[in-house]
Amino acid sequence: MRLNFKNEHRERAKAGAAFKRAGRASCRKALAQMQAVKDAIYGESFRTVQPQERLLRLALNEAEALAWQTKYPQLVFPALANEKVQGVIAWNRRQQARRQAEAVSVPAAGPAAYVNN
Repeated sequence: MRLNFKNEHRERAKAGAAFKRAGRASCRKALAQMQAVKDAIYGESFRTVQPQERLLRLALNEAEALAWQTKYPQLVFPALANEKVQGVIAWNRRQQARRQAEAVSVPAAGPAAYVNN
């Protein structure tokens, strides 16, 4: 009876260790998949928002953090990341339009034209 208990305990310990290894491998695989998608989205979007590379990275990191809070992060992440990147692209375009509008509204004579004589 005692021998069966020891054997049973060893088998459970082996099964538990195998389960832990499988869980770790699954997590590593999920992290690698998420990083691959993140790198792909970054590569596709980089040219559009090159001056705002930091904002792009922050948007992708935020999307990843939000995705990990869900039940299916690998499924949710691409949509969240796309939404965040589109927001950065829209913001970047608005900023460029403002800069162009400001450049057009500055008189050619420069600030000296506003000085009262």
